[in-house]
Amino acid sequence: MPGENLTRIEAQERRAIVDTHEYHVQLDLTRGDEVFSSRTVVTFAATEGASTFIDLIARDVHSVTLNGRELDPSVVFADSRIALDGLDASNELVVEADCEYTNTGEGLHRFVDPVDGEVYLYSQFEVPDSRRVFTVFEQPDLKAAFTFSVTAPARWKVVSNSPTPEPVALEGDAARWDFPATPRISSYITALVAGPYEATYSELTSADGRVIPLGVFARKSLWQYLDADYVFEKTRQGFAYFEQKFGFPYPFAKYDQLFVPEFNAGAMENAGAVTFTETYVFRSKVTDAVKERRVVTILHELAHMWFGDLVTMKWWNDLWLNESFAEWASTIATAEATEWEAAWTTFNAMEKTWAYRQDQLPSTHPVVAEINDLEDVQVNFDGITYAKGGSVLKQLAAWVGIEQFFAGVGAYFQKHQWSNTEVGDLLAELEATSGRDLGDWAKKWLETAGVNTLTPLIEEGADGTISRFAIVQTAPSDYPTIRPHRLGIGFYSLNDAGALERVHHIELDVDGDRTEVAELRGIRRPDLVLLNDDDLAYAKIRLDERSLATAIAHLKDISDPLARSLVWGAAWDQTRDAEASATDYLDLVLRNIGSETESTTVRTTLAQLQQAANSYVAPATRDAARARVADGLWELAQAAEAGSDSQLQFVTAFASAASTPAHAETVKALRDGTLSLDGLEIDTDLSWQLLVSLAASGVVTSADIDQARAADNTAKGGEFAAMAKASLPSHEAKQQAWDSLVARADAPNTIVRSTAAGFTNPTTVGVLADFVEPYFDMLLPIWESRSYQIANYLIVGLYPAALANTALRDATRSWLSQHKDAAPALRRLVGENLAGVERALAVQERDAQ
Repeated sequence: MPGENLTRIEAQERRAIVDTHEYHVQLDLTRGDEVFSSRTVVTFAATEGASTFIDLIARDVHSVTLNGRELDPSVVFADSRIALDGLDASNELVVEADCEYTNTGEGLHRFVDPVDGEVYLYSQFEVPDSRRVFTVFEQPDLKAAFTFSVTAPARWKVVSNSPTPEPVALEGDAARWDFPATPRISSYITALVAGPYEATYSELTSADGRVIPLGVFARKSLWQYLDADYVFEKTRQGFAYFEQKFGFPYPFAKYDQLFVPEFNAGAMENAGAVTFTETYVFRSKVTDAVKERRVVTILHELAHMWFGDLVTMKWWNDLWLNESFAEWASTIATAEATEWEAAWTTFNAMEKTWAYRQDQLPSTHPVVAEINDLEDVQVNFDGITYAKGGSVLKQLAAWVGIEQFFAGVGAYFQKHQWSNTEVGDLLAELEATSGRDLGDWAKKWLETAGVNTLTPLIEEGADGTISRFAIVQTAPSDYPTIRPHRLGIGFYSLNDAGALERVHHIELDVDGDRTEVAELRGIRRPDLVLLNDDDLAYAKIRLDERSLATAIAHLKDISDPLARSLVWGAAWDQTRDAEASATDYLDLVLRNIGSETESTTVRTTLAQLQQAANSYVAPATRDAARARVADGLWELAQAAEAGSDSQLQFVTAFASAASTPAHAETVKALRDGTLSLDGLEIDTDLSWQLLVSLAASGVVTSADIDQARAADNTAKGGEFAAMAKASLPSHEAKQQAWDSLVARADAPNTIVRSTAAGFTNPTTVGVLADFVEPYFDMLLPIWESRSYQIANYLIVGLYPAALANTALRDATRSWLSQHKDAAPALRRLVGENLAGVERALAVQERDAQ
């Protein structure tokens, strides 16, 4: 990625010279399939006589004019930068260029719908990609007002951050949309979406009395599947909740939500024009976990309108201020303002599992991360920035009190609206509203890395009552910080009906290596002691021996879903940490998951079950374990309630886990209809998932996949077909998949992602050893020649992690030792791959004992 990086020091130096005022951006989208014209007029103040640069990635730069002076583009434009010398106190820069559409989901992405040939465009600018569309000072603390003028086919819809104007008709079939200026915002949240999108509109009344127009958009060929009324309903609930809790009305003039093709993330918080992945347009039955995730995502992006868009971090080290807050705010809003009242259980099962995993990698970092350049921030959209940060904010809200927390947030918005901040600005407001000194708390929670482990120390008297209760806190040797926690302790005992119910609960502050809990002395010892009951704290928890035995026997009998989730998580942590046998974890899941009611808990646990079977069980027993898991999942699918969420999850997990000819026969019979389950419809997406399973088992051919693709000539069908072909177990099929990604560079982002997922299908692990050497040979060329997003998909997605053996570990270590000068972000990705294999080997060794 040569010439496209920007360091923090460069950004600070530029900010000391420049203060941006306005951008006037004119784009012509009628120039053909490859390029569009981009004319940018920037007005900005500067230190008189100083020199700096502005950012642009373009195929051709036709002219550069600074304060009326024509500059030679061949001299001043190089490596994504235009040099600006001899600045005045007040400046106007005009740049005319041809910029390129992408198919990587970065910049201005161009997609052609295979169903009807229609062209759809959308922008994705975070972190540094508005420079792919217009000339810009690409850093978050150089805010400005943006005015967009867009020429496009007259029959298209064109959407940006400001309300959409009536188009002006031009010659031929073109029109021009002249958008009003935005408020002062950062460039990465500007947006452009254009194409023959279908749309429906509504409105709501903001807390300050303004009428806020609402829009929901999607492609024509998907429109029939979009439940726009439900999206509007969740949006209204979120508006009401956030405006009331934040004490600050929605800061923009309208709110559009656009479901766009080939999107890399879940969504993006463009001011007033949020883009979402089309995964959230349900053409087939999906699990409740996915439905709930869509609601959380809708509210996550809405929360960003205040935290991130209205008030923005100065530099990307405080990216967590955006993402962690949106994680926390969307979860509490989902739990308190929508029908998804168990959202905190979902948060524990999904986000916290992600956070704990990320926080134990060698690349772990403080929540307030050290971000030296753009490549650093690209790899920091991770479980620390999102999930750990959100967990820490939940802890902080409990620490200062929820009302005081919201009051501090409201004061923060009032004081810093339309400006840029650092973490201390938020903490100052929270200290003012709560009266608590947060300096030590922030130092330990935000400026240090690693996750603590909390273990109960229990002594019991002869009469069965507790004579001593303490909480022992430990930290990894590399990150030895002992932290303060606000947490609950729950006592659970079996009742006469066989349910494991909470019989006692206390909440307290915990700090230091050992915290004595005197108030629990004299209470009868329960069947299960659960630290961090109600999940306020961010820490791994351990179950004492008696509690673990109770959990294994009665996890399904715990009535509270959040408590169950905590126990599921504790069992998984002990397995990952090689403190418990992976085989025992398989037993625990297969015996208890059939009764789990929370969809995301089921989804997360089933994924962990398959990881345990594929990578954590000792190699000598792995084939038997994989067969046992698939058999168990099929039994669960048959026993599940007809048409239930669990039935769908167990069927798809079984298909993914299928590892024997008998399993393949069952999958085939399900797909062709000779075997059926009451309530289970083999709809389009499930049919594809079953076909991918059959491909990995080697019982279908490339021609069979082509036939299915012809019957589903959609973008989603193309993704499934790519995954299925890459899942075929022959060396020839794997080589074709490899070449389509590595030897060529024309595949769009979603095809890259799907092909990589099929290539590393664990069922085909036998052939992956052939690609270990080619994998390491391709790392540097791919990093240096592809965009970040595509490089990331290939470096992570093609790593043959399913091998999970010493040969892969040694090869990875060797590459890292021989490439110490490689880009830190690249070394981080490879190092995280290595960490997964090293952990798997440790767990395998424990399982073999």
